[in-house]
Amino acid sequence: MIPFFSSEQIQQALPCTTLISAMRVAFRDAAQAPRRHVHPLSDTGSSTLLLMPVWQANAHLGVKLVTVVPENQARQLPTVQALFILLDTTTGTPLALMDGEELTLRRTAAASALASTYLSRPESEHLLIVGTGQLAPYMAVAHCAVRDIRRVTVWGRDRQKAQLTIEKIQALGLPASVVIDAAEDLDAASKAADLISCATTSRHALLQLASVRPGTHIDLVGGFKPDMREADDGLMSTARLFVDTFDGALAEAGDLVQPMQAGLITRASVLAELADLVSGRHAGRSNAQDITLFKSVGTAIQDLCAADLVWQHFKV
Repeated sequence: MIPFFSSEQIQQALPCTTLISAMRVAFRDAAQAPRRHVHPLSDTGSSTLLLMPVWQANAHLGVKLVTVVPENQARQLPTVQALFILLDTTTGTPLALMDGEELTLRRTAAASALASTYLSRPESEHLLIVGTGQLAPYMAVAHCAVRDIRRVTVWGRDRQKAQLTIEKIQALGLPASVVIDAAEDLDAASKAADLISCATTSRHALLQLASVRPGTHIDLVGGFKPDMREADDGLMSTARLFVDTFDGALAEAGDLVQPMQAGLITRASVLAELADLVSGRHAGRSNAQDITLFKSVGTAIQDLCAADLVWQHFKV
């Protein structure tokens, strides 16, 4: 019987800084990761099944199965649930099953933090987290791992959920010197932040250009379908745009697809993908006044990187 690695075991095997360092190498090396399969599970299209394959020759391959059900919030269940299968590429032999949700939360946050090392200002001190879902606490911890953040502010439509998110951030662990609070007004909080990480399932833009000051870095990780939006057209037209992968983001991210269809931005507006940043093909931020924006929809390269670390940690 193949082993199953639980959420608790994955937490043990994937310290934030370790995963970020490994991901820097993973995006530089070659891995085959076809565009993920997306299948609606309901007539309204709100529930989705994602299938994400990835492999490296003479190493490992994997497939992640993900369900995204926004209505689960009302059921007191996670919006995103997932399972990852790790196999041997040469023989096709299954090696392990892993809790895909914990894997996804940690790898998503690590990729954004990795991008931040190239795109946010090194002196960034104030982080705004937009959203109160499962991913939000992980985003806060990961961004604090790569920048000397002094203050983390959390905004959500529900003040009680924002407070619960703050408690989860504290439970995951931040330096005692970091001040964590909740924001009543998103526009005011956006104007005060150096770095904004948005992790929602919103279909309407939450972040407005008028509320983002020069030099801010924007991290968008929530909208993974063409009908989802987290940033308005003004912000998408003004910011210097970067993505996790061209293949995924240009096809799936509403924050890119919609303004492209409207003729407000072009393919050339998207300057680089994460592999270009880690390999040095693109330098990232060019000056302190630019608004930079990283749009992530997720790639199985991240999953395989994290799964390999888990396998190495527990392999006897």
